[in-house]
Amino acid sequence: MAKLGAQCAVALAMGCMPLFLGTNSAAQQAKKPEEAPFTIQTDVSRILLQVVVRDKQGNTVDDLRSEDFQIFDNGKLHPVSHFMIERRLIIYPGKPGQTISAQQSLNSPSAAVQSSLMPPRFIVFLFDDLHLSFEDLARAKKAAAKLLEGALVDSNMAAVVSLSGKQNSGLTRDRAKLHDTIMSLQPLPLYLSTSADCPHLGYYQADLMENKNNDAAIQDVVQQILACAPTKPEIAESEAHSAARQVLQAGEQDVRVTFASIAEFVRRVAALPGQSILILVSPGFLTINPEALSAESHLIDLAARYNVVISALDARGVYVTDVTASDDTRGRSPGEINELRQRSMTQTESVMTELTDGTGGTYFRHNNDLGVGFSALTDTPRCVYLIELSPDNMKANGSYHRLKVKVNREELQIQVRRGYFAPKPSKNKK
Repeated sequence: MAKLGAQCAVALAMGCMPLFLGTNSAAQQAKKPEEAPFTIQTDVSRILLQVVVRDKQGNTVDDLRSEDFQIFDNGKLHPVSHFMIERRLIIYPGKPGQTISAQQSLNSPSAAVQSSLMPPRFIVFLFDDLHLSFEDLARAKKAAAKLLEGALVDSNMAAVVSLSGKQNSGLTRDRAKLHDTIMSLQPLPLYLSTSADCPHLGYYQADLMENKNNDAAIQDVVQQILACAPTKPEIAESEAHSAARQVLQAGEQDVRVTFASIAEFVRRVAALPGQSILILVSPGFLTINPEALSAESHLIDLAARYNVVISALDARGVYVTDVTASDDTRGRSPGEINELRQRSMTQTESVMTELTDGTGGTYFRHNNDLGVGFSALTDTPRCVYLIELSPDNMKANGSYHRLKVKVNREELQIQVRRGYFAPKPSKNKK
């Protein structure tokens, strides 16, 4: 497992992930993202927010101005350096096929709103074969295959790709090719432990043991070892910590590869001429340490900078955490298994929420009707507010900063990223 994981990581680092642009002539006509009225600089001192505001009926609100917003960083009011509104695919009355695709700075009210013919729309279905179980992936494949009949309309093109990079349909309108790629998807758990392992523990429990010194988590693994191969308690505890360190290292590598893979797909769709939607089909994954939170912030900034919408579908549907007949409970308390599993599975949702809220996307979860979910995720909000925070008083202190956005109107729903990670500046070695 470690060898395969290392190979995957090396391939990503070398940029060896295959292009999903394929050989389609329309996809090859890639263009650079349109220039915005101001230059967005994505680094630790500048944070870009994509804000979607809806009324009680769920309709997007598009008439707010810069002074209508207040941004709080760790509870303190933070100044805004730039503000922009983007209206997507607004149909001209009486002129079918024409739209406004404008990025108009409210700091420059005289900026012209340009219209164009309906631009192409690219829908990339990214299946998380690194984390999906065989059962969850099978359900997701079935629902996605049914969606194909209605997904490619007008100027849409689609691609089916996998997080590991193993499956890649290329951008196409060929439903048969997309269907075949979906059917070829298989789980590839490079970094995950299996139910046959003893002790059986995941990344979440390993973090509890090694980074949080949680005694209950430690004793759970010790009892597993004693039940599988009786030995002295002190030896069992040493083996428990050794196993936890291996799982922790694999989990950290898993998160690095996962974020690198998603970021690479975002970069590739960013160059396409039109609207790009990345639909992540995944059970989620854990973002525990500062490195993971920093990678999450960078990915949100990257998607916001290039106007790529990330939506997500939790392929687990309505999941349960209760012990089943297939669980190995030797030396374990069913209550402890349930609690660890429930906390771990709940935390895996956090990254999906952050990626969708931070990029104007939609998160479909806790619902077994995955077909409805796929259909809902192909749509995007008609208006997005882009807000860049001023670097003034922004502390790069190696911690997670919680953000809160308020508007001066009542009964409005706000969708925005919940925070960002500000790593400490790297020290130049002499």
